[in-house]
Amino acid sequence: MNILKKILLFLPIAFLAVIAAFDLWGLLTLGTITPEPQPNRNQDANAVVMVFGATGSAGDGLLKAAMEDPNVKKIYVVTRRTSPRIEAGLAAGRIEMKLHKDFTDYSEMSDILTQVNTVLWGLGTSSLQVDDATYTWIHVDFPVAFVTQWLQARQAGPMSFHYITGMGTDGDAHWALEKSRAEQEVANLAATSDLRSFSYRSAYIRPASEQANIMHYLGETLLRPGALVITSRDLGAAMLEISARTQELPNGTLIDNLDSIRYAKAYRTYNE
Repeated sequence: MNILKKILLFLPIAFLAVIAAFDLWGLLTLGTITPEPQPNRNQDANAVVMVFGATGSAGDGLLKAAMEDPNVKKIYVVTRRTSPRIEAGLAAGRIEMKLHKDFTDYSEMSDILTQVNTVLWGLGTSSLQVDDATYTWIHVDFPVAFVTQWLQARQAGPMSFHYITGMGTDGDAHWALEKSRAEQEVANLAATSDLRSFSYRSAYIRPASEQANIMHYLGETLLRPGALVITSRDLGAAMLEISARTQELPNGTLIDNLDSIRYAKAYRTYNE
């Protein structure tokens, strides 16, 4: 019994020590980009936004950011199903929903794609939920097919593609290698056009307040000291801010979690 008590006492201490180590590592390693203090911002850069994955915890926050941005005039949501936020946006006339099944074929949207300035891509799944082939299909084939067809419809800027890839994308696991490949393939496709692609290597993305629970907030509290957490709404705000700064970051830039936090702060300074 004494051993059991010692173990029970040790576990929370060990857990907190691991979290502290992660936070210290985050502070020492993350964030290489500092937003320009007086940027040139294009007010039309986010006039028409398209959101993928809006029914997921990350994509829901991206959609929330777009819906709250006064410079976003039109929002297209490409999805297999609806959600409370999508329904609210439809009722308010803020968004137009495109029910879609084949995420490797966007030919039926060719007229819409000519209008789109900014794409917020939150579509994805955990590597623990699908086999390797399915993971590649979702995380490589889907975005590459979309960008290919978008560029067939339009190549003149302002255009930006924002793709959540996640921290650890430079690792050796299958999921990391495939997301890294997607980052490179999309950047290569964009290289001969005005399109700028950005990959967000975020750490913990806390869901928007409407979806968050006490455990989400606990995780946010523990990881915030190391800049290892960002809300999904703030991540969307960072994407919109980077889009608006059309001359600031080049195509293919990798955005760490702290970088996103800094751009979200810059967005709030300008818009709120």
